[in-house]
Amino acid sequence: MRGFAELNPAVLMIYYLCVIGTAMFSMNPVIITLSLFGSLVSLIVLEKKAHIKLHLSFLLLFLILAVINPIWYHNGVTVLFVVNDSPITLEALLYGIFAAAMIIGILYRLRTFTLIMTADKLLYIFGRLSPKMSLILSMALRYVPLMRTQTLKVRRTQKALGIYRGDNIADTLKGEMRIFSIMATWSLENGIITADSMAARGYGEHRRTSFSLFHFSKGDLIFLILCIIPTALIIWALAAGEADFTFYPAMSGINSSPLALTCYISYGFLSFLPVLLEWKEELRWKYLMSKI
Repeated sequence: MRGFAELNPAVLMIYYLCVIGTAMFSMNPVIITLSLFGSLVSLIVLEKKAHIKLHLSFLLLFLILAVINPIWYHNGVTVLFVVNDSPITLEALLYGIFAAAMIIGILYRLRTFTLIMTADKLLYIFGRLSPKMSLILSMALRYVPLMRTQTLKVRRTQKALGIYRGDNIADTLKGEMRIFSIMATWSLENGIITADSMAARGYGEHRRTSFSLFHFSKGDLIFLILCIIPTALIIWALAAGEADFTFYPAMSGINSSPLALTCYISYGFLSFLPVLLEWKEELRWKYLMSKI
């Protein structure tokens, strides 16, 4: 098998649908905790960079989301304290904490999605479903870095000419509005040029053909099986109500039946599957290097 990023894009898309979909539709504390830590470790292993600002911003968002729920909602039977005649309950506090953890876990997972699912992989998937959608998506993805690069060039040029000044808020706003006007004009002009170029090359005259470097291999099949089987077990447990958890009015206990434990183990395996694959490939590489 190959590394996680080298898998077939369709297999990667199925994995993300399974792991994110389960985390979105379950408020079980065990599943949410596994989702958060699995997505965090996956980001660290796959990106191999220490994004301190990203983690701090997610931590701040987590604290904000966790505090909002007990302030606005006072359901629950266990009152911790009272603020301005408004009870702060344990159930509302824990619900806010786990709801915030679910959102942060999904955001971490989406971060790895944007890292792994590059433009060519998305085009490979959507190009077979809808060529027109694929074209629009490819153009949109192409213009994002172009807009960023062009905006930086215009801002530097304005500063070099002495037109852009950031001495105060008023000057900064004027400079940014001027840059926005320039970029809007540039975008419209570039769009017209692109449309004329496509028409000159005969776009829409005949049926389009496609070429892709991605192929479905044995490793993709193995990973797909390792993804589908745990997901099926998780869906079975959720449909049977074995992994249900309620916070209001009083918290229910975490189910520890055999099917519930199977659900937790399956989601833990699914959540850490990219990490396990990367570690397996790293150990394999070190073993092969030791044989040289």
